[in-house]
Amino acid sequence: MPQRAPKREIGTTSISSYMAPQRNSSARMIFVREDDVLAKEELITMEGEINEILPDGRFGVTLDNEHRLICYTAGKMRRYRIKSVVGDRVHVELTPYDLTKGRIVFRERTPGLGPAGARKRGYRR
Repeated sequence: MPQRAPKREIGTTSISSYMAPQRNSSARMIFVREDDVLAKEELITMEGEINEILPDGRFGVTLDNEHRLICYTAGKMRRYRIKSVVGDRVHVELTPYDLTKGRIVFRERTPGLGPAGARKRGYRR
């Protein structure tokens, strides 16, 4: 069984902070970092407006800086059936790797409209 490298003090994360690859018991390559935690990349959050509804649950969104994206709705928005229409102001998360696609994470309330009407109930006998 291969020996694990001793843990080091947590420092800045850089290419030099990765140690040499090691093999674990299942013969896969693993890379161990000084702090033993691989961080998720930072997401960019921007605001924009929906200007087009595309098939397959996607939307055309124009950001405040006039950049155009193709976005999909986040899972929580789908779960709670939050509908988005053309003209809605939304918050979009982008990954730094692809700035042409995003995820809609929040729909701002439309001013002047009250709460949606009462939920429709099924037919009761």
